[in-house]
Amino acid sequence: MTLRGNNMTLNEKINADMKAAMKSKDKFKLSVIRMLKSEIINEEIQQKGQLEDDKVLEVLNRELKKRRDASEEYKNAGREETVQDLDKEIEIILSYMPEQLSEEEIQEFVKEAVEQTGAQTKKDIGKVMGVLMPKVKGKADGRTVNKILQSYLE
Repeated sequence: MTLRGNNMTLNEKINADMKAAMKSKDKFKLSVIRMLKSEIINEEIQQKGQLEDDKVLEVLNRELKKRRDASEEYKNAGREETVQDLDKEIEIILSYMPEQLSEEEIQEFVKEAVEQTGAQTKKDIGKVMGVLMPKVKGKADGRTVNKILQSYLE
């Protein structure tokens, strides 16, 4: 899989952006990209080989989720400066992700998955999420999908 009509793999794009951040002396972006690179390398060590783009996306999704969760915690604690830094990190990570689905598009996927599984109550959420998440993986935040699904099943 190559990224958005570009011939670069995700790994190559991250490496190129890291070099660009070094040249432009963008310390913040460089530190975020280095952290991502480190996580990708750790995953490659665990997988014993170079990661394909879909596996790199899994790593990026994991890092994105960590930052979103932390941002929420810091927001609740009133640590606005930290929240702003985390939001900048999230923005950088999102730049490597596929285009995110709109709420309307997610609702369509939810509707299809509910029909496919025959779900009728909130007790069926797990069953529906099992069908739904592989379809929207990397293109939608799990919490958003869950929220839309819950309101659909009400």
